[in-house]
Amino acid sequence: MKDQDLRTPLLHQIEEKIQEINFSDQPASLYEPYAYTMEGGGKRIRPLLTMLAAGLCGGKVEASIPAAIAVEVLHNFTLVHDDIMDSADTRRGRPSVFKKWDENIAILSGDLMFADAMRYLHPYGSDDSFSKEEYFELNSTFLNAIVTVCEGQAFDMEFVDREDVSLDEYIRMISGKTAALLAASLKMGGITAHATIPQKDALFQLGMEMGVAFQIQDDLLDATADPEKFGKRPGGDIFEGKKTYLTILALERANADQAKKITSTLEASNPTNEDVEEVLSIMKDLNVLSDVSDILQTHYSHTHQLLNQFEDNEFKKELENLLIFLQNRDH
Repeated sequence: MKDQDLRTPLLHQIEEKIQEINFSDQPASLYEPYAYTMEGGGKRIRPLLTMLAAGLCGGKVEASIPAAIAVEVLHNFTLVHDDIMDSADTRRGRPSVFKKWDENIAILSGDLMFADAMRYLHPYGSDDSFSKEEYFELNSTFLNAIVTVCEGQAFDMEFVDREDVSLDEYIRMISGKTAALLAASLKMGGITAHATIPQKDALFQLGMEMGVAFQIQDDLLDATADPEKFGKRPGGDIFEGKKTYLTILALERANADQAKKITSTLEASNPTNEDVEEVLSIMKDLNVLSDVSDILQTHYSHTHQLLNQFEDNEFKKELENLLIFLQNRDH
């Protein structure tokens, strides 16, 4: 199989397995939102990483599919509950579950998805080709990830009412909210391939670096990307009063007047275009944009170093291509 042909059949297998999920007819209020969520599409990046990691470690990709579906169902569960907390009316171009039904139904259906995600790991416990230690590690990796995701979400909510968020705290938050499940997806793929401890550790760190880099890149693109490609106006995070890697770094470097301007703009209910443009200008003057770009490249460099610990094969090449794509994305 050629490298450029690898991702498509893997994604096809993922979609086939999602379509095979047995959604009960009753109670409809419980299962219809679950089916609606899973049929809503998405990049399927987490299950893809699980399958690529299995192949990278020389395992049978088919053996990784239950774990891949488990992480995808879990990911979608987090989105259902995130939309409630964020009061988000839409998800992937459609009404969010809590908007289409109601909040109580969204909570309960999300709970079902979490439990069902766990059930996808059960086959490994009855498969003689997997040891009890590997079955335990799959489950502990999975559960540790969701605990870390919840911690990241809690930090994110706490940061809304705080003015003194540090860069270390922000990295801790995105390591949980964004990176933890990517790291678990890769490590779980390695476990299904009977990977060595160094391989599993490298896969986990690769996922953490990917997640942190992805979020920092989103923060940077918000300030620098072409709005027609990125999908929102420059400085959208500033308009929304969000604390990002850029605004936190800018506040650490700013003098009193600059800090006052940044803070007042972030706290304003309806900041003007001029206010946001001035904050972006302050960031540029403080070398925030250029330095964050360098920091971002350092994280991506680490991902390549981690991947280079593995022997060459088509799965490694596909992961390299994915990292290059992410590194060069402009929206």
